[in-house]
Parts: sequence; C-alpha cells; structure tokens
Amino acid sequence: MSGQQSHANKVSLAGLLVTLGIVYGDIGTSPLYVLKALVGESIITQDLVLGGISCVIWTLTLQTTFKYVILTLRADNNGEGGILSLYALVRKRSKILVFPAIIGACALLADGIITPPISVTSAIEQLSLLNSEIPTVPIVTGIILALFLVQQFGTERIGIMFGPIMFIWFLMLAVLGVSKIPGHTEVLMAVNPYYAINFITNVPNGFWLLGAVFLCTTGAEALYSDLGHCGRNNVRMSWIFVKICLILNYFGQGAWLLSKVGQQTNDGTGPMLDLNPFFEIMPNWFMYLGIAIAATAAIIASQALISGAFTLISEAIRLNIWPKFKIKYPSNVKGQLYIPAINWMLLTGCLVVVWYFRESANMEAAYGLSITITMLMTTWLLTYYLISRNVSRKIVIPITLIFLSLEASFLIANLSKFTHGGWVTLLVGGLLFTVMWTWLKSRKIKDRLTEFVDLEPHLGTLRELSNDKSVNKYATHLVYMTASNDPSKIESKVLYSIINKRPKRADIYWFIHVDTLDDPHTTEYQVKTILQEDIIWINFRLGFRIEPRINLLLRYVIEDMVKNKEVNITSRYESLNRNNITGDFRFVVLEKYLSNENDLPFFESLVMQLYFLIKEYSLPEDKAFGLDTSSVKVEKVPLIISAAKKIQLTRISY
Repeated sequence: MSGQQSHANKVSLAGLLVTLGIVYGDIGTSPLYVLKALVGESIITQDLVLGGISCVIWTLTLQTTFKYVILTLRADNNGEGGILSLYALVRKRSKILVFPAIIGACALLADGIITPPISVTSAIEQLSLLNSEIPTVPIVTGIILALFLVQQFGTERIGIMFGPIMFIWFLMLAVLGVSKIPGHTEVLMAVNPYYAINFITNVPNGFWLLGAVFLCTTGAEALYSDLGHCGRNNVRMSWIFVKICLILNYFGQGAWLLSKVGQQTNDGTGPMLDLNPFFEIMPNWFMYLGIAIAATAAIIASQALISGAFTLISEAIRLNIWPKFKIKYPSNVKGQLYIPAINWMLLTGCLVVVWYFRESANMEAAYGLSITITMLMTTWLLTYYLISRNVSRKIVIPITLIFLSLEASFLIANLSKFTHGGWVTLLVGGLLFTVMWTWLKSRKIKDRLTEFVDLEPHLGTLRELSNDKSVNKYATHLVYMTASNDPSKIESKVLYSIINKRPKRADIYWFIHVDTLDDPHTTEYQVKTILQEDIIWINFRLGFRIEPRINLLLRYVIEDMVKNKEVNITSRYESLNRNNITGDFRFVVLEKYLSNENDLPFFESLVMQLYFLIKEYSLPEDKAFGLDTSSVKVEKVPLIISAAKKIQLTRISY
C-alpha cells in the first residue's frame, strides 16, 4: 500500500469531519423527502408507517451498509473509488464490461440532474407553507444558479465549512427524531423485518411504494465515488454516526405519522396534503432556523453531486469513452477540478427540472429510476471484481443474487415513475449513452485503419533528411504524438507527414506515446534512443486521473535527460550554438477527417458521422494533450476506413 493511500485510510477527527462534508450530502438530505413521498396521499395506517420505516431501515442496512460500506469499498483502485475506477480494475477480464461501466456512469449523471432541484426545493418549499406569498421556484432557481456559477472559482474556502455544517445537520436530525419518539414508542418495532415483508405483501400498492423507499439510499454511490477524497476507514467510521442519525430521524417522522393514523380528508385521502413530516416534527420556534440548515445541507449535497460529475467525466475522458473536454483546476485542493461544458450542461438540466416539475412532490415521482440502473451495473462489475480476487463462487453467487433481487425489485417498482417524469432522466441517460457508445465504437472502427510500419527500414532516410542542407529546416526538435506503444513501430501517416507530404527536416525527431493505466495516479515514463542524436521515443505511463499535460511533462523529461547527458538540446544553428541557446521545439498533431473515398456500411457510416459531429464540440487534439498552441502544427489526414470499390474506367478516343 502506498504512503498516500495509507494516509487517506488513516482515521482522524479532521478526516471524519471532511468525510461528513463530502460524502453524505445526498443520502444525508434524503429525510427531507423520503417519508413524504412514501405516504403521499395515502390513508395513514400503522402497517403503512411501520412497514415503510422498516423497509427504509433494511434498505440502509442491506444496500448501503452491506453492499457499499462493507463490500464495495474494498474494491478501491489504489485509493480511488467510483464505477469507472471499478471498471478500470476489471476491464481486462472481459471486453463486454465496458457496457455496464458506460450505462452506470450515464445513469448516474442523468439522475444527478434531479438531486440539486429535489434537495433544495424540499427545503425551500416549507417557506411557502409558512408564508404563501413567498415564491419557491424563483428562490430555488437563484440558489442553483449561484451554485453552478461559483464552480469556476473553486470551492476551497467554503468547502472547509462543509464538514462542521453537515455535523450540525446530522445532529439536528437525531435530536428532532429523538424528541418525537416518546410519544409513539411503538415506532421502534419497525426494526423488525417482519413489518417490511408485511408492507410489501399486504399494504395496498406496497410493492410499488418501494420506489419511494429507494430514495433513502440514492446517495450510496457517493460513498464509493468519494473514496479517494476521504479514505475507506473514514467513510466506514463516519457511516456509523450518519446511519444512527438518519434512522433516529425516520423514527421521529414515523412517530408523528402514527399520531395521524385513522385520519383522512373529505376526499377520502390521507391528511398529508402539502405537509412534510420532516418539518412537522420541528418546534415552531425552530422552524426558520431549521429551514436554513436544511437548505444549506441541500446546497452541500448539490455541490458533492457536481464535484462527482466532474470527476466521473474526467475519468471517462482518460479512459477514452468520452469526448475530450477542457478541464480546469480552480484551486490547489487535491482532486478538485472544473469542466465548463459539464457545468453548464448540469445547470441547464437542473433548471429544466425545476421549471418543469416545480414542486418536490413531482420530482419525487421521477427521482430514483436511473440510479437503480447504476446500482445494478455496479453489482455486475463488483461480481467480476470479487471473482478476480479469488473469492469463492459459493460466496460470490449468493451475494450477487441477493443484490440483483433487491435492485431488480427497486427497478421494477421505480418503472411506475416513467410516466410521471422518470422518462426525463432516462432520456438524458440515453443521450449520454449515445455519446459514450459512439465515441467507443468509432475508436474501434478507426483502429481498423491505423497502419503501423517497422521504423527500422526508414531510419536511414530519416537520418539523411536530418542532415540534408538542401531542405529548409522545419524545427530543431520535431515532436510527434503517436498511438504506437512499440518503439520499433510507427504509424504510416507519421512517416508520410515527415517524408512525403512536405519533407520536415529536424535535428532530432521525438515520438511520444501516452499510455493510460488502470492505476489512477501513476506518473512514469520510459525513454528509448532509437538513433543517437536523431530519433528519441518517449512513453508516458499515466494513471486515468492524471492530466496528460505533454508540454510540461516533456520539459521535465528533457531536463532529466540533459542532466544525465543523454541528449543535447542546444540549437544546431551555428550562431545560436556558439551562445549555447536551446533549440526550438515544434509539435505536429495529426487530425483525422472522414474521407469521401469511404464506402462504409450504413450503420458504421452513421456512427462515424455522429463521431465527427460530436468531435466538433470537443477539445482539439493539441489542447487535449496540453500542448502550447504557439508551437503546434495540426495536420489534416484523411481517414479511409473502408475504401470505395474500384471503378472500371474505359478510355475512348475522340
């Protein structure tokens, strides 16, 4: 275990506090809407209340505690977690595993557009109940706008406050819950799983109400995704406190609901109407302060979702299953990054959700459908991980069947949400999947074209070109990015660019390859001098969380090589050489375009057209590699994947 990982896993008071602020925003704010969604307009009965809370308790126990906290947190990729980190651990076992990874990632992002709106709206709505003149939608819109606008400046300073605020939040949950339990201590019987089984089998629509129960564990994926920020042991230790506070609050809300058993309105429905059990257990004198704390916790939950989305997309870019987007680093906080395109995409999605659904009750009806798909995909990948760690199949198969049964039940129950707005998240998830799948499929199609040739037969030509004074010098150091991970081979297009297209004379030719590794934080490189003082090949071995800033990385490598007297980078121009001036570096990036000479099948043609359409909105290759634009030449090369059939031409005389 590395020192960094050991340090991350070290339990400390500061670490536990940071974990509270980063990990538990989503699952921690679920008491705002779970029981409200569960009861809805139903007539409140003891079976409904005790059964619903029992389902919540056992969902938190089986799904969150056992699957994620105990089991999935073991699948850390050198200290990092999340569905793509899990995929990186097992992807070599089967090519098909890319599909659960992509589906899970897309579903997680799609359902994430409802997390900020439902959390913030649930907190702010209580203000309109206290004063009907207070407009909820504009306030929620303003909060969400401010939240996304601040991302570009980084959240380092306010992030320091997240932990203490969430500690206050969870303490408030526990105190409010405990204050109501003495009035109806029978609520404690919900610990017995009998009531959960009775709820599913005997309560009217009990099985379909599992869609509302599932909302209590929607933030479970965050426990795993934020593993790298907090460490496994800090997450596990803090979860004990968090789970106790959550269950106590659910007990308190249940006690209040039991006091309403037997009551119904004139229309024959339950007495809930617009009432939220979470706020009903608050004393009147505490209401405004409670709303303020709830709104702050909701904002923190939203921030965690946004940060998680940035991390997820950056990993997908490194794993080459998402188009290259510009990534910024607004602060020095480890792991904090900012992706403008994703920020504005999430903002647009959240605002559409707020304006379309308007009320938290409507959002509850749509929330959770996509995240069940993510959890199913995590189970799929986790099964492969356990097998890869030589866990007995006699253990793995029963565990997998338990989770698949549980999550399949939640998925079926959540399907009832499709017509109530669940289609929104599935539509977004489907669009994201189309982008990821197109990017992946097009890469496989392009790989058929990439032709690698042996470098050995061309070394003499390159050396002669380097010393040919009749050709104007193109650069002292000419650098090509190459897809070849073998120093003895190079793409034919690269040789064509150097020798045929326009002879490019240089003193030293550098070929650079970037290997993206399954280990998230690896920063290694290899150097091979193919032709002394003429051709040098460098392979950067970078983890999937490391940004490939080639300009910067190459400078470090060359400084090291100069120190070891492996290369002389002084300019070969006589006047500059006499003054010991470093020669210029010029990068050439080959950018492919779809040639008109292709004769592709309809399906592959459609995929490639989509690929180039998406590529128009992604980061250019030179910027994606972090190259200095002032010293980069982008050359267009035709992408001929499937050559058109030869046309028979007949020459006729005039």
